Amino acid sequence: MEFAKVSIEVRTQVGKGGAHKVRAAGKVPGVLYGQKVAPVAVTFDEKSLLTSLDKEKRRNTVLSLQLSDGGKTESVTAMVRDAQIDPLSQRLIHVDFLRLDLDAEVNVTVPLVLTGKAIGTTSGGQLHQSLHTILVAAKPAAIPTKIEADVTALDMGDALHVSDLKLGAGVRALLDPKDAIASVVAPKAEKVEEAAAAPVEGAVPAEGAAAAGAAPAAGGDKGAAAAPAAGAKKEGGGEKKGK
Repeated sequence: MEFAKVSIEVRTQVGKGGAHKVRAAGKVPGVLYGQKVAPVAVTFDEKSLLTSLDKEKRRNTVLSLQLSDGGKTESVTAMVRDAQIDPLSQRLIHVDFLRLDLDAEVNVTVPLVLTGKAIGTTSGGQLHQSLHTILVAAKPAAIPTKIEADVTALDMGDALHVSDLKLGAGVRALLDPKDAIASVVAPKAEKVEEAAAAPVEGAVPAEGAAAAGAAPAAGGDKGAAAAPAAGAKKEGGGEKKGK
């Protein structure tokens, strides 16, 4: 299988100062690593890389890097593992390339796209997508552009899980098979629960009546407490007279 070719060169100027000089010359600094080979500082043309990336696979595009070191050129199969972009100019400022073995799996994140119209949405249900990307392992040539999941059969309360995905040959998911991908939920379920928990009309007067009913009892207690006190004074007075 043929991969897009990108020319890169080994650079001797490393560190922040070296990277700055590379950018000043209109090039982009980067690093090529992986496969238990010592990292190599490289430089390349931004436009050459961007035009070589698949519009859908983007960073998951497998590339054939033509690595030049003096008068020698080596072909290296790799992909973009990480890219730093200037927030203002939106230009590449640094790229990490990962060496690949065509016979070994590589872990990549692939977009997850839902297809079809869930049956449950026709009766008022709402389709909720839990995952928008999925981590998979695949050999470089088998890396999918995207993974599609058909939600047509989902009724109210139903859900699709990672285990339901139909992955291509040589592709396996690196997530828990029980993880939900998408589900159809009842609309406004939370609002219904909140309404059920809210006080019923008329409950406040009932509480007021209970409070009012408690007042006489409180008053009665006070009266009962005051009566013995009054009696004590009378008894004290009788003892005084006896003397």
